[in-house]
Amino acid sequence: MERVLRFLDMTGFANLTFGQAAMLAIGLLFLYLAIFKKHEPLVLLPIGFGIILGNIPLAGLLRGPSDGVVGGVLFYLFQGVWLGIFPPLIFLGIGALTDFGPLIANPQTLMLGAAAQLGIFGAYLGALAMGFLPPEAASIGIIGGADGPTAIFLTTKLAPGLLGPISVAAYSYIGLVPLIQPPIMRALTTREERSVVMAQMRKVSKRERILFPIAVTIIVGLLVPNSLSLVGMLMLGNLFRESGVVDRFARTSESDIANITTIFLGVTIGASASAETFFTGRFLGILFLGFGAFVLSTAGGVLIGKLVHRLTGGKVNPLIGAAGVSAVPEAARVAQHLGQEANPRNFLLMHAMGPNVAGVIGSAVAAGVFLAIFG
Repeated sequence: MERVLRFLDMTGFANLTFGQAAMLAIGLLFLYLAIFKKHEPLVLLPIGFGIILGNIPLAGLLRGPSDGVVGGVLFYLFQGVWLGIFPPLIFLGIGALTDFGPLIANPQTLMLGAAAQLGIFGAYLGALAMGFLPPEAASIGIIGGADGPTAIFLTTKLAPGLLGPISVAAYSYIGLVPLIQPPIMRALTTREERSVVMAQMRKVSKRERILFPIAVTIIVGLLVPNSLSLVGMLMLGNLFRESGVVDRFARTSESDIANITTIFLGVTIGASASAETFFTGRFLGILFLGFGAFVLSTAGGVLIGKLVHRLTGGKVNPLIGAAGVSAVPEAARVAQHLGQEANPRNFLLMHAMGPNVAGVIGSAVAAGVFLAIFG
């Protein structure tokens, strides 16, 4: 009987706290959204399962080594986050997967991508007003770019104590792009504006496609060196894709490397979301600021899109401005969906990819600026 009682005392059931039980429920919610609602399953499923793994008592999957005892398996995988390895690898995969042609063909979409970063600096100011330290406020602000890897990359360097809340908040809002953005986009545009059919883009030459990632790497690297870890890997992946001479590298980057890194990143980030760090006023503040930043970024992109719509005599559909947030290609798909909702003949996906790619570059550059100031 003593052995039975000792065993029962060592079970997770006997040591489960209310906070851990609540985190398990949150993990199950993420899995529900990923599996049954199909909201960004590649992101929410590993994070949700990681939350469950990290909040089961006594499992110690994130426990570090001590007294000659080997640490938990997730502790070692988590070093890819702490050392800043996983986010650049994710960017390598994004670059290999993404067609930069729409941005090259329509450079004015760079302005839309820049406008959609408005939420980053709005959230930064809001975080300062709520009492967060400047490096913490900078890390919180990046949530507004809807760029999970960039948020993780910056937070590990400026505010590692907030890594769990910031990363989960960032990826949660990315997963909810199809729910958050449409009401904002409808409220700020008329049906007539959403119905605008954009002209077919010019054909981008192979030489332009090859020169673009090289030029961006050099220019951004010289302007904001601290962003080169992300921008450089993004452009390298795209150069693999466009050069036509390293197809194996391109396929490996967009599939094997991207998939493996996404799994490890999602699970370890989810596991780091402990009840102790989440159920606090600071975490609620991060959620509030992150949501506000995302709304502000979407609104900024749409409003500048309306301005470009008027300046071009109605040739640009303002919906593509919302794709300036860095959620690739989810935000572009939302613009496509709302455009076809207003006009079945509307095909905005490739047009929206221009500001979408610009947003990825813009959020990485913003992170580099913050890192240069506070790092």
